[in-house]
Amino acid sequence: MKVSVQEAPFDFAAEMAAFGVGRADVGAVVSFIGVVRDDTGRMRALELEHYPGMTERAVTKITEEAIARWNLVDALVIHRHGRLGIGEQIMMVATAARHRGDAFAAAEFLMDYLKSRAPFWKKEHGLGGETDWVAAKDSDEDALKRW
Repeated sequence: MKVSVQEAPFDFAAEMAAFGVGRADVGAVVSFIGVVRDDTGRMRALELEHYPGMTERAVTKITEEAIARWNLVDALVIHRHGRLGIGEQIMMVATAARHRGDAFAAAEFLMDYLKSRAPFWKKEHGLGGETDWVAAKDSDEDALKRW
């Protein structure tokens, strides 16, 4: 298991090449990359703040829960913080399991958790220099309720 909360960009190809290397007990690997998007056409950047230590503990705990719940062979979660431009990679999740259903379900669970409950605070920076904190969305909470 690997959990990383980091400011630096990550190399998806390198992370995936190292994930589950040499494992004979893996029948499925699922991966996901989250990218900063601009739904309004007025955003210049997204800034993520967090409390070091607290965020890593929370993400580690939920990753351990996913491993146990879906009997994963391995899991990887990387989430960035700091100021990110439109189109930059913000996070990745990878899960490895004996069967694809478990790998897919665990990956979706982790993504839903990271989107709605992980302790990050997001601020949008607009093209005109304005900044706005991002409010929680009901749709993100609804997605998490299914678990």
